[in-house]
Amino acid sequence: MTTTTAAQQRAQAKAEYDAFVAACPSRKLLDRISDKWVALVLAALGSDSAQRPGSGCTGGSRVMRYSELQRLLAGVSQKMLTQTLRSLERDGLVSRTVVPTVPVTVSYELTDLGLSLYGTMRGLKAWAEGHMDEVLANRETYDTRVA
Repeated sequence: MTTTTAAQQRAQAKAEYDAFVAACPSRKLLDRISDKWVALVLAALGSDSAQRPGSGCTGGSRVMRYSELQRLLAGVSQKMLTQTLRSLERDGLVSRTVVPTVPVTVSYELTDLGLSLYGTMRGLKAWAEGHMDEVLANRETYDTRVA
């Protein structure tokens, strides 16, 4: 009987990831990154936001303070933004930097892993914005037909 190392076991598990399988851990990741607040936080910290006048662009990611994010993401509660940022930090998509000033300054930016997801999320956001009129018209047609 041959034994496998932990690295070999991880490589085998990675090769077997399949979101269509109920027990696959990628399902939980898909659930997390499909959240609207995750998509909006990634969009805010991504390079499109960094192109705005007065923004600080650091290699394709924008560094933002918590209060900036909260102002930009209209409608997000403090609790939801905090939970979203913590989950993104835990997954390695966002880095959190604390500067010991008075008051303490906390800033966030996308990691390389977060930047790799940002392109997909940017496209999804652009698609939603570009097709909203069409979707609304289809909803109206459907609702009048079904009612």
